[in-house]
Amino acid sequence: MADPAPVITYDDFQKLDIRVGTVVKAEPYPEARRPAIKLWVDFGAPLGIRRSSAQITAYYQPETLVGRQVVGVVNFPPRQIGKFMSEVLVLGVPSAEGEVVLLSPDQPVPDGGRMY
Repeated sequence: MADPAPVITYDDFQKLDIRVGTVVKAEPYPEARRPAIKLWVDFGAPLGIRRSSAQITAYYQPETLVGRQVVGVVNFPPRQIGKFMSEVLVLGVPSAEGEVVLLSPDQPVPDGGRMY
């Protein structure tokens, strides 16, 4: 388990734009260095659909992700992951085995809802 991060201010937290979106498309990404899944997540207006490469293959298959709501940071700069441009960081926490478990709301919420 990771050590606690340093204390930040509420203003620091407000700089992160963390929103809910719905996965509208998912594909295997076998070309990635570590097994990954390419995701297209709809964050609603005005953000629209953003892409992400997520190392979530231990517990998820692409076909089971479509329609699922996920939580992601939408204001990081895009990052090239192999030949795929990742535009959002989908959030998860490690299981006891160290594999990513996605964060998602426990009730349906409108896409684009911002965490605060």
